[in-house]
Parts: sequence; C-alpha cells; structure tokens
Amino acid sequence: MFVAWRDLRFARGRFVLIGSVVALITLLVGFLAGLTGGLAAQNVSAVLDLPGDRLVLQQPSDGQPSFGESTIGQEARVGWQTAAGVDQVVPVGIVQGRATSGHDDGSAVGVALFGLAADHGGSADARGSVASLAPTRDDQVGLSAGAAADLGVDVGDHVTITGTTYRVASVGGDAWYSHTPVLAMTPDAWSAADRRLGGDGDPTVLAVSGSPDWDAVATATHTSASSHLGSLTALETFRSEVGSLALMIAMLFGVSALVVGAFFTVWTMQRAGDVAVLKALGASTRSLVRDALGQALVVLVVGIGVGTAAVVGLGALAGGALPFLLSPLTTLVPAIAMAALGLAGAAVALRTVTAADPLTALGSNR
Repeated sequence: MFVAWRDLRFARGRFVLIGSVVALITLLVGFLAGLTGGLAAQNVSAVLDLPGDRLVLQQPSDGQPSFGESTIGQEARVGWQTAAGVDQVVPVGIVQGRATSGHDDGSAVGVALFGLAADHGGSADARGSVASLAPTRDDQVGLSAGAAADLGVDVGDHVTITGTTYRVASVGGDAWYSHTPVLAMTPDAWSAADRRLGGDGDPTVLAVSGSPDWDAVATATHTSASSHLGSLTALETFRSEVGSLALMIAMLFGVSALVVGAFFTVWTMQRAGDVAVLKALGASTRSLVRDALGQALVVLVVGIGVGTAAVVGLGALAGGALPFLLSPLTTLVPAIAMAALGLAGAAVALRTVTAADPLTALGSNR
C-alpha cells in the first residue's frame, strides 16, 4: 500500500472527486432502497401480518391469482377445512372502501376493510396487528394507527362505512394494504359491507395452518396456496411498483461499477510508468494488485460511509413525510453491494497491471 497511500496524498483532489461521486451514488441507492421498502410496507404489511402458514387465493381458469378478484366459495372453504393435515382455516375478507367520522367536516377516507374472526386475534398463530384488530361484535371496528389518524378518531368514537355506523373498539399497529390503512371488522359485518359495495360477501383469502398436501388440496379446490411472501405477486400494485423501483436500483448499481471502474482504469493507465518501475525492481504482480485494490477500497469505504450516513440522516428526517423504511436492508445491504461492485469495477482496471511488460511500459520501443 506504499504507492497507493502516496497517490492518495499527492492527488487528493482527484480522489476527493471520485469519493464524492461514490457518496452521491450511495445516497441515491440508499434513499431509493429506503423509499422502495417504505412503499412496499404501505402496500403489503397487512398481508404479511395475516395468520396461517400459507394464504389460499382463488385460482382463475387463466392467468394468475389476484387479491382484487379472488373470492373463496363455500365448497372451497369446506375442502380446505376437511383436508388431512390442516389445523386451522381462517377466512379473511379484503375489500377497499371509504369511511367517515362523526365530526369535523365528515370527509371520506379510503380504507382497506378486513373481515376476520376475533377469536383468532389472540392465538399463537396470529402474526401481527391485523389479527389483533378484529372486533368481537358486528357493530364494532378496529382501526390501524393510520386509519385512526386519517379519520381523527379514537377508541369509543364512531365511524360510518357504506351508510352503517360502527363504534371504534380498538386502535392498533401500523397496518396497510395497497397504500390504504386497515379497518378490521367481524366476518358477518364485513360480508354485509362487501355486498353493499357490490361484492358477493365471500372471503377473499384463507389463512391456512398445518401441513397438508398443499398442491393436491389446491388443485382439488381450484385455489392456489402460497407463502405470505409468495402471495405478494398476486397484488398488482406491488408487482408494478416494486418492479420499477428495483430496476432503478439495479441500474444505479451498474452505474456505480462503471464509474469506479472507469476512474481506476484511467488512473492505472496514468500510473503505467510507476507500475513498470516497480515491476522492473522485482515487485510481484500480487503485491501490485493488492496495492491497487487497497487504494480502491479506501476510496470506496470513505465514499460509501459518507453516503450511508447521509441516507440515515435524511431518512430519519423524511420518515415523517414519506413512506421511508430505515433498516439494515435499506442501508447496510446497498452499502455492501456498492463496495463489492466498486471493487469488481476496479479489478477490471487491473488488467494493465497484471499484463504490463516493464520494458514496454518504460518506452524501450521508442
């Protein structure tokens, strides 16, 4: 690292420039990753919170299952309930609607209506906030924190859905479905509300626990059974939204590798004379490669560190105004990926180091 450290001290301006570029790319990647995570959470957190080992959706005759079009009829429900190896089947109704509070201007707020039996809310199988929100009476509802904030209500207040008034029995965690906050109802109340909204009152999905022959039962009942993560592809907004943002992140990773690789390619070419002298004096190719990669690593660590710190700071500030997820997945993982891709780009530039002939590099052919 002797030559590398001397280069870093002698050409501070150049390395500060490339370090700043790396920091800005890290900021872009990290902020976009945090925004993607936040948007995804506001899209699917309620689905991930549902009980059961797998989620069962209606399998259409052509195409893929969809939360927006799925309805599980009585025959399919009975098929899953009586299948060998099934421990529990929880019908869950999901439909998007609007709710109003009894005060202020009474403006309508978009909510996701979830119908779920209350006796499953406290079971060991319950995964999160949606199950715990389920009320015990048909004239009650449970609100997620986002729904309560949007409606401006608390426990004991009343909300109106499709012309029917309900009492707020509980306010729970931060549950979202398709970017709308969750409002939980009893299955009977949800079924009635779904019919008033033009549906047939049948549940949307079954949360199934146990260890049956998933494929065989799904085929027999004309349904599909997927894990909670696997079922997210049945949510159209999730596919389009996350797919676009993930493509942008991948492109930024590619740009980072190209930028770092191009910089060190030019820098290595400018150091051709120094490399030739070192090789003529007996320096091994391994030591020269270690010297160059160490130099690249220093620049990457400093630039990525600055960029990641900016992501954490700006993400904490933006969390109140934007759906931003600040976690190791959106900070450390992009930082590690940036470092790996940057080193890969720098490694490509080392071909001139490993293949350089001292006499040719020193100009003996002139």
